[in-house]
Amino acid sequence: MSTKAEDTQKNILNTARKHFLKDGLTGASLRNIVKDAGLTTGAFYKYYPTKEALFDALTDPYMEHIYQIYDQIVEEFEKLSASDQTRNMSYTSSDGMEQMVDYIYDHYDNFRLLLKCGDSGKFELFIHNMVEREMKSSLKYMEKMKENGVKIPIVEESLMHMIYTGFFSSVFQIIEHDIDRETAKKNVHQLKEFNTGGWERLWNIEFPV
Repeated sequence: MSTKAEDTQKNILNTARKHFLKDGLTGASLRNIVKDAGLTTGAFYKYYPTKEALFDALTDPYMEHIYQIYDQIVEEFEKLSASDQTRNMSYTSSDGMEQMVDYIYDHYDNFRLLLKCGDSGKFELFIHNMVEREMKSSLKYMEKMKENGVKIPIVEESLMHMIYTGFFSSVFQIIEHDIDRETAKKNVHQLKEFNTGGWERLWNIEFPV
């Protein structure tokens, strides 16, 4: 893609972001987006075939990057021994959440779109995918403890789903209430500490800080 084409694409995305944040996915007019970007409809369609594809370009890559941060951290965590996993649980979780919060604030408006454009269904999908990842990781941890002779109480998957849905939904209150980055990082860290304390009670295990 030429420099001119890249500039045009960036202009389209910046213009569309403003319209979607103001009017939502359904309410935003593709005609007005194209007009405000200073393009003809024909020129626009060389970049995005639909309004939905344009919205996807503003959200999907950023959601995917959060998944990648999470997956990479979990991949390294699962290489640890059972005792080291327990010993490093709090640090790993806190480090991972800090990376995610920093990325969210580096691309703040793109994540605002997930919340502000509820009609897209993207936020629910994002939370669902994060919960599924966290549940899979927790089940593997429980199984590894069992294999190494550590007895921890069984936690129903339905309860795990409730807990993780609440946790990840709560994290995004930092955007809902437009909290500054440093306060957001502090709040999310304390939320994670609160959540970890709950798991210590449920699993009857201690995660060193």
